[in-house]
Amino acid sequence: MAKTRKIPLRKSVVSGEMIDKRDLLRIVKNKEGEIFIDPTGKKNGRGAYIKLSNEEAQEAKKKKVFNRAFQVEVADSFYDELIAFVAHKVKRRELGLD
Repeated sequence: MAKTRKIPLRKSVVSGEMIDKRDLLRIVKNKEGEIFIDPTGKKNGRGAYIKLSNEEAQEAKKKKVFNRAFQVEVADSFYDELIAFVAHKVKRRELGLD
């Protein structure tokens, strides 16, 4: 009999829904206060997750969710970088490369 594996779930900071960790993108704030995208999901620091969808990335910028999640002012340029990264990842998934 096959053993059923537990699927790790995380909450999206934009929609608030619990989603499979593999379908989310981790954003990290490290001890130096730097905020960056963590494609591996393993970097040190405080993490916040958003769903890998273009709509969710746009909503994150509109609501400035990472300002609230990390309690610091996050530059608009980071949100633009996030939107571009998510668009790239979504396109790769559609093509079956990820």
